[in-house]
Amino acid sequence: MTKIYNSAVEGLAGLLHDGMTIMSGGFGLCGIPEALIDAVKISGVRNLTMISNNAGIDGVGLGQLIEKGQIRKMISSYVGENKLFAAQFLAGELEVEFTPQGTLAERIRAGGAGIPAFYTKTGVGTVVAEGKETQEFDGETYVLERALFADLAIVHAYRADDEGNLVFRKTARNFNPIMATAAKHTVAEVEFLDRPGSIDPDHVHTPGIFIARIIHVPSPAKRIEQRTVITKSAA
Repeated sequence: MTKIYNSAVEGLAGLLHDGMTIMSGGFGLCGIPEALIDAVKISGVRNLTMISNNAGIDGVGLGQLIEKGQIRKMISSYVGENKLFAAQFLAGELEVEFTPQGTLAERIRAGGAGIPAFYTKTGVGTVVAEGKETQEFDGETYVLERALFADLAIVHAYRADDEGNLVFRKTARNFNPIMATAAKHTVAEVEFLDRPGSIDPDHVHTPGIFIARIIHVPSPAKRIEQRTVITKSAA
């Protein structure tokens, strides 16, 4: 049975429903599964809990779902580039669970590894630890963090074969690989789709056993969150 689907909408068919939890890969705008996010928007599902390092920017990435009012809660680390996100949060229209970036990554990794919770020093003595269990180990205080596991993970990979073995590139490796393991179903959009056996096993970042469906997106947008250029000095 093939894992390859003709479009993002087809790739998510039957997997979406109101009130679900979705992990969305990427770091800033790098490595976000933009075609799959568009398909979530088109579906119209609502009351979503989204787990992502960031919330995109206004009108791009998860920012589109925020504009449509489809997201009820964000579990994320950095959301400073999205003005509408801030407005909805301050108006009480959007729930936010802020998580330190390393802790967010470990909560996701733990979910994929079947580890229900872990202790960390990060956040002890801050609002991050409020309402959470703490424990002392060797004279140091640690806070208990619960793992994260989603109904669906949507990820962006650089290369894949039709078995779903994935290769990620540079910054896109920050969250995509761990999210691919931490959901009931994972759908990957890929830039290059190769024949079986063409990817060296030593180069595979995510084995195909974790991937339910694949869509081929050969020319994704390469957006820059904040363009910085050097100004030439006057002659």
